[in-house]
Amino acid sequence: MKQLFDELSFKISKETTKKYSTSFSLGILALSPGIRPAIYAVYGYVRLADEIVDSFHGYDKERLLKRLRKQTIQAIEEKISINPILHSFQETVHRYQIGWELIDTFLRSMEMDLLPVKYDSNLYKTYIMGSAEVVGLMCLQVFVQGDNLAYESLKPYAMQLGSAFQKVNFLRDLKDDYQLLGRIYFPNVDMADFNPQIKSEIEKEIEKEFREALHGIKHLPNSAKLGVYLAYSYYISLFRKIQRTSAKEIVNQRIRINNGKKISLMMSSYFQFKMALI
Repeated sequence: MKQLFDELSFKISKETTKKYSTSFSLGILALSPGIRPAIYAVYGYVRLADEIVDSFHGYDKERLLKRLRKQTIQAIEEKISINPILHSFQETVHRYQIGWELIDTFLRSMEMDLLPVKYDSNLYKTYIMGSAEVVGLMCLQVFVQGDNLAYESLKPYAMQLGSAFQKVNFLRDLKDDYQLLGRIYFPNVDMADFNPQIKSEIEKEIEKEFREALHGIKHLPNSAKLGVYLAYSYYISLFRKIQRTSAKEIVNQRIRINNGKKISLMMSSYFQFKMALI
């Protein structure tokens, strides 16, 4: 029965999420059960592409990414794939009417990671749009479940939140991105002179985006609000820790939030949700 393969495919996407991200896994657990599988499917697909460009050293990454693009198109057109992650993703794409332009924009950003890129302001915005903002929009399509008016009204906030998350990731991963992958995403930044002033300017951008994104979170459907707020709380906590860390330190170490703190954030977020504070 195909139903067994469907169930297996979504389970594999779920396990992929749990393996790669405890923070997002906790956030997804706080979503209503009916929409969790779709968000696992989105994350699983995004992670698949991300792993190609970030981890598959010694392999032809360009060829693998082109193959993923081709197989994604085939899966969506044929409404099936023997790759379980692609299968659960195409099911989600059809069920929640996720447009190809979002998927294509995401894949184009992944292609930017194949070769060293010297980022200016325009390329920086393009990369963040594809690697983060459109992923937030895919999730938003799931959250609003076909309500186009809600989607359009919440769209700017979802993009701001995705952008803030990505910029926090950039700061968190400065060491690995620069030393291992040779990437500098921040425009016109010389890593040999990454100083407190540069760090402060980046943090001001992120602070503004988090502040604006919170307005949108408050207007999400209840089925999604707690889960998204929990992810927001985790990233705010990580961001505050980065703010307390010197520019020199974040270039040389990856900043983390321990699991005990994550559990504490989950409990406090749940309390605020139940008390209608968000």
